[in-house]
Amino acid sequence: MLLRLIKTFVCILSSALLTHVAHADIEIQTIAEGFDTPWSLAELPNNQGFLVTERPGGLHHVSREGEIQSISGVPNVFAKRQGGLFDVVLHPNFEANNVIFLAYAAGSEDSNRTTVAKATLMGSELTDLSVIFEVTPNKKGGGHFGGRMAFLDDGTLLLSVGEGYTLREDAQKKESQLGKLLRMTETGEAPADNPFTDAPFVYSYGHRNPQGLIVDAPTQTIWMTEHGPKGGDELNQITAGKNYGWPAITYGVDYSGAIISPFTEAPGMEQPVTYWVPSIATSGLALYTSDAMPELKGKLLVGGLKSKNVVAVDVSGDEALVSEPFPGFEGRIRDVRMLNDGSIAVIDEEAGKVVRISAGAD
Repeated sequence: MLLRLIKTFVCILSSALLTHVAHADIEIQTIAEGFDTPWSLAELPNNQGFLVTERPGGLHHVSREGEIQSISGVPNVFAKRQGGLFDVVLHPNFEANNVIFLAYAAGSEDSNRTTVAKATLMGSELTDLSVIFEVTPNKKGGGHFGGRMAFLDDGTLLLSVGEGYTLREDAQKKESQLGKLLRMTETGEAPADNPFTDAPFVYSYGHRNPQGLIVDAPTQTIWMTEHGPKGGDELNQITAGKNYGWPAITYGVDYSGAIISPFTEAPGMEQPVTYWVPSIATSGLALYTSDAMPELKGKLLVGGLKSKNVVAVDVSGDEALVSEPFPGFEGRIRDVRMLNDGSIAVIDEEAGKVVRISAGAD
């Protein structure tokens, strides 16, 4: 227990010493507003605007001018507590096939699961929708679905999955898909080169509730953020086959203050690149690669639901450096995306709007 307290104190002290102002003058402008609990954003090619999901089950097209058009054909979702419609990502060949992927909670209070569907976007309608993957086992309640997706260069799809809150021990069981990062083909099959023959979809395990996921295109490095309990939110660099510890090791405690585990590290379990005590409730994650705001280039941008802000994390050195928060936000930050023009789109869940961060005028 004493070692745990010392390590937590060192983390907080180190964060204070490493925190630095990393932001030049910025401008924040509203792209669109009036959404009901927006969750995810995908930028369309050729200046065609954006797709925005709403957790209760809405999918919308937003033009560059901020005009909102609802899209029909969205699957029914289980939209209670943390459940609902989550991520939307474009097929790597979207310009040719108009295919998108949706991650969402499906089922009922007594039996639900994180699910992936594939569909073709035709104007304001989804057609040819098919469910390609359903997480097993089913679970009860409305907690910890994960629900972020990202494509690798080989065309396989990553899906983050929470451990269901009440089934946290499943995160350490490879036969369960709860508390995992899963990897599948675009048709929902298990790739032959996944790391576990006895758990064909599991790419990494020991995760709590991962809600930020990004692939660095040139290096194919996978970065993921996940919610800790009370303290212990994590930023992890994901390697195939590795165990990231939950709930056997953690820098957080239960919401009641009870100890979940006396250990913060253990043999065979990975350490986070950085972690947050107290929690910021990590959500959307982006990698900034543009020259438009050079002070951010190469940094990861992490949204916080509880902290209601965005921070930049420099992972280029031996220690992760966490910036001061971007100024100007008031609500829970659900998603963060770098746009093609070098600006940054941010979803403010509480305000029901999408805003753009860009470099301030000289």
